[in-house]
Amino acid sequence: MATIINIGESNSIFNHFIAELRSTEIQQDRMRFRRNLERIGEIFAYEISKKLDYQPHDVTTPLGVATVNQLIEQPLLATILRAGLPLHQGLLNYFDRADSAFITAYRKYDKNEDFTIRVEYVSSPSIGGKILVLSDPMLATGASIVKTMKSLLASGMPKSLHIVSVLASSEGLDYIKRNLSLHNLTVWVGGIDDELTAQAYIVPGLGDAGDLAFGEKD
Repeated sequence: MATIINIGESNSIFNHFIAELRSTEIQQDRMRFRRNLERIGEIFAYEISKKLDYQPHDVTTPLGVATVNQLIEQPLLATILRAGLPLHQGLLNYFDRADSAFITAYRKYDKNEDFTIRVEYVSSPSIGGKILVLSDPMLATGASIVKTMKSLLASGMPKSLHIVSVLASSEGLDYIKRNLSLHNLTVWVGGIDDELTAQAYIVPGLGDAGDLAFGEKD
C-alpha cells in the first residue's frame, strides 16, 4: 500500500514556491519557473532524507573529533524527460553523490485525441536493491509513472521507491495505488487537485510544466 505525503498541507515557504508555479503572471518568467521547480526538488530531497538510514561517523575538526550521523547510502535519482529536469536537479543538489537515470515518456495521441503513454528510451543503472527516487512534476493520470516503473523494473527490484510530483490529481494517486504494488512505496506531492480535463490535464494545476520550463513543442 502506498503512503501519500502531501508537503503542501503544512504551512512553509514551500507553498510560496507552489503558488508562483501556478501563477500565470509569474510563469512568464521561464527562468524563475525552472528555479522554483529546482527549489521544490531541494525541499523534497530534505524531507525524503529524514526517512533514510544513517550511521555515526567520526569527523576530524580543527579542534578535535565530532561524531556525526551520515547517510548510509545515496538514493538513485530517476526522472522523466523533459519536464522533470529542473525537479531532478533540485533533488541532485542535495543527494549530490547519487547516480541518475533518465527516461523518455510521452503521450501519443490518435485522431480522436485519445492517447497512450509511450516509453522510448531508458538510461539507468540497475535499480535492484536501491533506494529509488522517481520524479515527474505532474502526476495527472498516473499512467506515465506506472509505465516508467515497469520499464525500470526490467533491471531489478528496488529496496524502496519514492515518487516525487509537484502536483497530483486524486485520480492519478488512485491509479498509482491500484497499479504499483511495490513494497515500501511513498508518494511525495506538493498539492492534490481533484479535477482532470477531458485531455487529462490537472485542474487548476499549473499548465504544461515542460512547455513552461523549456518552451512550447510542436
